[in-house]
Amino acid sequence: MKFGCRLLIQSRSVLGFINIPNLNRNIHISAPRFTGLRCAINQTQKPLSVSSPIWGRSRVFPATCCSSSNSSKPNYVAGYSTTLETRVNDKNFENIYVQGGGDLDEIVENEQNGKILSSEPTGRTESQSEKEAWRLLREAVVTYCGNPVGTLAANDPGDKVPLNYDQVFIRDFVPSALAFLLKGEGEIVRNFLLHTLQLQSWEKTVDCYSPGQGLMPASFKIRTVPLDDTKVEEVLDPDFGESAIGRVAPVDSGLWWIILLRAYSKITGDFAMQERVDVQTGIKLILNLCLSDGFDMFPSLLVTDGSCMIDRRMGIHGHPLEIQSLFYSALRCAREMLALDEGSKNLVRTINNRLSALSFHIREYYWIDMKKINEIYRYKTEEYSTEATNKFNIYPEQIPHWLMDWIPEEGGYMIGNLQPAHMDFRFFTLGNIWSIVSSLSTPKQNSSILNLIESKWDDLVGHMPLKIVYPALELEEWRIITGSDPKNTPWSYHNGGSWPTLLWQFTLACIKMGRIELARKAVDLAENRLSTDRWPEYYDTRSGKFIGKQSRLYQTWTIAGFLTSKMLLENPEKATLLFWEEDYDLLEICVCALSKTGRKLCARGAARSHILV
Repeated sequence: MKFGCRLLIQSRSVLGFINIPNLNRNIHISAPRFTGLRCAINQTQKPLSVSSPIWGRSRVFPATCCSSSNSSKPNYVAGYSTTLETRVNDKNFENIYVQGGGDLDEIVENEQNGKILSSEPTGRTESQSEKEAWRLLREAVVTYCGNPVGTLAANDPGDKVPLNYDQVFIRDFVPSALAFLLKGEGEIVRNFLLHTLQLQSWEKTVDCYSPGQGLMPASFKIRTVPLDDTKVEEVLDPDFGESAIGRVAPVDSGLWWIILLRAYSKITGDFAMQERVDVQTGIKLILNLCLSDGFDMFPSLLVTDGSCMIDRRMGIHGHPLEIQSLFYSALRCAREMLALDEGSKNLVRTINNRLSALSFHIREYYWIDMKKINEIYRYKTEEYSTEATNKFNIYPEQIPHWLMDWIPEEGGYMIGNLQPAHMDFRFFTLGNIWSIVSSLSTPKQNSSILNLIESKWDDLVGHMPLKIVYPALELEEWRIITGSDPKNTPWSYHNGGSWPTLLWQFTLACIKMGRIELARKAVDLAENRLSTDRWPEYYDTRSGKFIGKQSRLYQTWTIAGFLTSKMLLENPEKATLLFWEEDYDLLEICVCALSKTGRKLCARGAARSHILV
């Protein structure tokens, strides 16, 4: 069956750091009934190829892919695997497979004999859980114009009301992408990155208001629309939050997209991908949105509630740790990938300044351990001075009673949020783990976080790794903060539920810190249950003993998180491509310039001694 794709959008100039790419290639301009440009994607190219980008604001129609017959079912492909033809034609194939020790003729013969090419070392037999997980992951693959572009959020055949779980989420696809990349199958990840990039600049309107142009969609769905009696077209239909429950803004989508782009380039060696003009422009659009000036006094990113993995009301509005750690990672990724030219000099300087300020802010003010809690306990309040000790006017009475008995002597962690007169003392797992992965926290703090997780294993892991947040909001706190959310009841879902997808990030952090036995313990614990329980989205109760009351089964990022963890444990050297080491140059950058006004210098110099530990 022959497919043809088109994209109908209206062009508009882009403000800020961005230079508009040349639109002269592969574009046929006509005068149809729609205003704007028609972009024809050449289907005679390799499946991975996409024509030059068009950056516009107004979406006339979604990107479409026409087929010649309406009897086809193009959305999902079971048993997806990168074909030999595609891989041999890929310029990175020789680097990945042949230079890695294989012989090209032997590889071709193996493929013809039905043997699967894999980047995994030979000699290890996959467990039954792994084999089942790979089968389920491939069955969740979604195709567009005949090419794989992502995985469904969940693929439960018994779910008659999937809501938006039948869509491809940027956040959810990351562990799937890493699983495919570590398996040596990069085509689906490349397609995903390029197609979501196309969606970035489409019109996003909620009640006559359009947010910034760099916003990435939370998810997209591929719909089949009939053209006539003989033809149908596939339509990419993105959701920027205008259809989501609560109309939450997907702040983390663009951050995850940049992080995944770096991972793709590092693992495949396809650095030409990140050098493309459209990709460079996409990175700058996201950064332009994140680095825009506002009223905020802090270097941390200010967001609304529900703007990340916790996408329901849970009291995380303000400066949640998860967003800050992803923001820091995305800035470091972007700094690596941006082309160094005259047009990017100011942007790179802005990134460096923000990285320096953000790392100091988080390390200095978000960190708590026994010593810090005792310091807060003795805080004086209502200090009006540039030399105030209690800079955020935190009242000691805010320290929860559970924390004083819970914090171990040899451990510590980053608090969940910090605002004037407010500290959220809950332990948010993703934010703390990603602080380790990105080196947002210091080496000493990294070790302390893992020490705390090990010390409080029964609370944070229990029967199923890992708690998304600890402790749960209960009683009056739950009623006021969540609005009596029936899905986020105590020790369920986002309110203290256990999420197996966090395994791969925990594994990555443990490998970085040389604590691989801790990761293996968590993975073994999950492997004993996940397959039997049909790969749930999350688990309920204080110890994670029961499958979540509204948990979707055959949740794709549960499956992919498990597979990625197993492959990282099998090849720990691969993990070095996915985490960041301490950037000591950032410690020498100070952007406050307080000395020029005659005021006291900032605390960076005093803090540097413990940061370097």
